[in-house]
This record gives sequence, structure tokens and C-alpha cells, in this order.
Amino acid sequence: MPKFTKGESKLFKNKQENDVLKVLFSEPYINQRILAQSSGHSLGVVNRSVRRLMENGYLDGQLKPTLKARQEYQDKEPRNAVILAAGFGMRMVPINRELPKGLLEVNNEPLIERQIRQLQKVGITEIYIIVGFLKEKYEYLIDKYKVKLIFNPNYAAKNNLHSLRLAAEYLSNTYIVPCDIWCDQNPFSRHELYSWYMVSDIVDNDSDVRVNRKMELVSVPKLSGGNAMTGIAYLLKEECVLVRKRLEELCQDSRNDNAFWEITLYDNGKMIVPARVVHAFDVAEINTYEQLRELDEESNHLKSDALDVIADVFHVHVDEITDIKVLKKGMTNRSFLFSCEGEEYIMRIPGEGTEKLINRRQEACVYRTIAGLGLCDDVVYLNPENGYKITKYLRDVRTADPKDCRDLNQCMEKLRDFHSMHLEVGHEFNLYGQIEFYESLWSGEPSVFKDYQEAKAGVLSLKTFVESHIERKTLTHIDAVPDNFLFYRNQKGEEELRLTDWEYAGMQDPHLDLAMFCVYSFYDREQVDQLIDIYFEEKCSWENRLKIYCYIAACGLLWSNWCEYKRSLGVEFGEYSLKQYRFAKDYYRYALQEMEIHSGEQSSEDKHQRNAYEEE
Repeated sequence: MPKFTKGESKLFKNKQENDVLKVLFSEPYINQRILAQSSGHSLGVVNRSVRRLMENGYLDGQLKPTLKARQEYQDKEPRNAVILAAGFGMRMVPINRELPKGLLEVNNEPLIERQIRQLQKVGITEIYIIVGFLKEKYEYLIDKYKVKLIFNPNYAAKNNLHSLRLAAEYLSNTYIVPCDIWCDQNPFSRHELYSWYMVSDIVDNDSDVRVNRKMELVSVPKLSGGNAMTGIAYLLKEECVLVRKRLEELCQDSRNDNAFWEITLYDNGKMIVPARVVHAFDVAEINTYEQLRELDEESNHLKSDALDVIADVFHVHVDEITDIKVLKKGMTNRSFLFSCEGEEYIMRIPGEGTEKLINRRQEACVYRTIAGLGLCDDVVYLNPENGYKITKYLRDVRTADPKDCRDLNQCMEKLRDFHSMHLEVGHEFNLYGQIEFYESLWSGEPSVFKDYQEAKAGVLSLKTFVESHIERKTLTHIDAVPDNFLFYRNQKGEEELRLTDWEYAGMQDPHLDLAMFCVYSFYDREQVDQLIDIYFEEKCSWENRLKIYCYIAACGLLWSNWCEYKRSLGVEFGEYSLKQYRFAKDYYRYALQEMEIHSGEQSSEDKHQRNAYEEE
């Protein structure tokens, strides 16, 4: 992280003195006690502050601001605001699929419109809004409030540190505001005398800072508890110079892709600006469905077709669906946890563009086929039209660790048992057909990879060998990756293993499941061979091993093409995409090398047999 140069860290006068001076600008002096009440400081602090302000020429004998004070007041008054509104708001599932969180309504008022009106009420008319997800939904604000929109094309892959960088040139006496904050009282003012960062007086275990006795914001260890951070800040032009420099430097490092803009404020274990502390009931961050419901249970945006489905399935009112929490975003779907009638469940909501990728009727057929076999989590509801799915929540669950030998042995045993059932469904997963299909979804756009056609030709050159060495097709999971192997404790306290997410399952060579496990785990070749040996119990033929190499190449290209399609929808997978493409290139080369080696060995063996025959 870039460091401040000497003398840069103290960028504000005594906070208490500025607070007292600000009160004397807005209301006439009556007595010290009233001044203490208005400024929020003790009588002793006010007395010392008044004395120092007079000594330094900011107050005259009647405790009125001097010309020097008025000039400074004018120099530090707010000029503009930047509202950060580019993100997905993933924790708002199930209500954020068609509406960005800045437009969620509290008391029939969109969050971002309330912020804009509060800014304009104190004279801030130069307002920049950084948009990304569903950016078109914000367009009307240009005409209604004369704001300016700045588009962040990387909103899906990077956090708001990168959003703020896009507005760096406008930072100067600036309010920075996240779009998901609701303030009961107007947090903005016509006049400011120092920079600040707003926190509330509530303890938050996710906070990175706490307020000390000097009103400084000092860093705290994770999960140790600090003051809840609101994300709202005011930065004078001096601090903006430093923040702009830090934005430029920090955004060059990919390790900061998921960073919040607040990291630009830290120096030597504390923020470079003091705290502005507000009461928790005056400010509400709306990051989840439950937070919105708590603030405004009548909000129009609490309505959700997903919740209507749950209510219908369990024959309850929507109000009886509680404890809604978003789960980790999947690569295809979004899911959330909820409670109903004393039990916990997970609801899956298909992600963007999923309807083009997955046949939900075929998925429903798979679940009917495996029902009762102890293979998957318990499905309570599945809609074959839109893919909404409800399953019972498994407590104390963990996913497989691809680096743990014990886990690998259990996962491969589960796969062997499943494959040996030789289950059948009426549809097939066409591996090479899917590669072409995902490519067709690019709408004629070329691949982002310069040598794509060469890599694709290499992968397809292996197809003949693969198809000639398939022993038997059976129901195959296709997405048998470590995250889909769930370890949990049953009622007897025994650990059991289930496979989840059967969206892609169909008839195929079961050895394809091994390749999928490898590419998702980012295995190197030695680890690939180890997994193959575990599955085959050290009895894998060279033909099957070579075939799995071919599958790894094809799977890499398959998921790389899938990532390119998802990228066109604004969903970015970063390193995953790059590594899948690398699997395609590396393993088609490995496979060709192995074919040449075994072809040479076979020719030598044939020659030896011919010579022996001739000698006889």
C-alpha cells in the first residue's frame, strides 16, 4: 500500500474546535452550555475550544466568526458528490434480479433518490453516480435530477475501489456515498470544516475500525468488533489529492480487485480522517432482504416470485418465511437460506442466461431417476420450467477438499458407486456439441483468446480417440467438482457424503466426471494422475488415462467458452476462465504426446512379434 510522505498524515485541525466553530456559523452564541449541547462536546472541551479559536483568530470578542474563519469556511464547503451504485447487491437475493439495490424503495422512495434530494437540499447539484449492474435502470435520473452517470464496465469482477477511481478527477471537497444507505436525517451540510468518515455507535463484528478517545478511526482485528461503517464520507481537497494517488496505485494491483474504497484512507493502523459518529437508528445499511423488511415491512420491493413459490409450497404466508440469508454465489445460480415452520431450506434461483444453458425438464428427469438412492440432497420442490428448486438444508456441511487424500478417496468411492449403478435417462450430455453451442452464444463475436481457433482444433483432433475408447455410457453427473461433494453429519452423528447440483447430468462416459473434478480443482498433471489412480484403484489402463487427458482438454475448452458467454452478460470469472483455457491447450498437447509414445511402443511390440513369428 502506498505510504504518506512526511507531514501528510495530519490534514485537519482539532475536530472539537471545528465542531464548535461550525455551530457558531449556523446559530448565534447564547452561552457555553447551549454551545456544548449543539456541538456534542462537554462543557470543558467547549471552553478550551473557544479559547483556542479566539487565540488563533477564528472568533472575535463577541464569539462571532472572523473574516479568517469565513474565508476558510468558504474554501472548505462541499462542491460535489459521488454515489457508488455499480454493484450486484448479491446479498439482496431474492429481490435483486431485476432491480439494482440503489432503486429499492423505503416508504415508497427509492434509496438513491432520497440521497440525491438530501444532497440537493444543501446545495449539492454536481452529482456523479457510478453505475454498472442494470445501469439502464438509473438512466431516468439524468433528466429528473440532472445527475451524471459514469459506467463501470468491471462492476462484476471488481469492487468499489475501482468504481471510485473512475470519478477520481472530480474528487475535491466531495461527499462519497454508497447507494444502499438510508439516513433518517439529512447527513449532508452546506458547510463542512474538515474531512470525516461516518460510523455508527453500534458494534459490528465485520467492521475494520473503532473510534478511540481522540475521535480517530483505528484499525481492529477481524471479528473483534468495531463501529459499524456506513461508507459515507466527506473529503476535503487535500485528502482528495492523496486518495486520487492511492486509487491509481492500488488499482494497478490485482490483489485489490475485491477491495473497498476505504483502503485509500488507511495509514499506519488508522484512517487519515476523523470519525463522525451517528446513532445506529438514524442510519440503516440495506444489504439484505431482512434489513429492508425490518426498515419498511410494506416496501413494494419485498415482493418476490421466489418467496411466493415458497409460500405456496409450504402453505404459509410470506411473513412466515424468515431468516433469509444469501449463500455464496454459485457460478450458475444464486441461492439463499430461509426458515419455514421450524425447518431450514435452501432455494436456488437460476442465474443470468441460465435458460439458454440448462434444460430444466431434463434436470427434473435426473432428480426423479436418482430419488431415494442416497446420492443427492433432499429435493422438496423443483419447477421444470424456470428451475426454481427447494432442498432441505444440511447442517454442519462442508465441501470436499481437493487437496485432502481422505476426502479424495471418499469422493472417488462415491463416484464409483454411482457409476456402477448404470442408471439411465432419456437425454445425453453432448460434450463436443456443448463446446460448439456455447461458442454459438457469442453472437458472432470472436473469442477473447487470440489463438482460440488453434486451441479448438487441437482439442477436436482428440475426438476420434475418445469416442473409440468409451466402454459404456451411463448417467454421469458432469459437474462432479469438489464444491458439489457435501459432507455432513446424519442424525446418528455419522459423516455422510452426498452429491449436489445435477443440472448438467445426462448419459455420458462416466470417466468424464474425473476430468471435471480435475479442471475445477486446478490440478497439475501429477495431481491428475493421483486422482485417476484413486478412482481406478491403481488399475487404470493407459487408454483410459489418455482418454481422461483428452476429456480434461475438452472440459477446459467447454468451460472457457461458457465463461466467454457469461462475460457478455456482465458476469466475470477472472482466473477461472484463464485456467480453463490453459487446461484446453496443455492437455491436448499432453494427449498428443502420449499417443505418439504409445503408438511407438505399439509399433515396436508389433515388430517384435513379427520377428518372433518369422524365426519360428
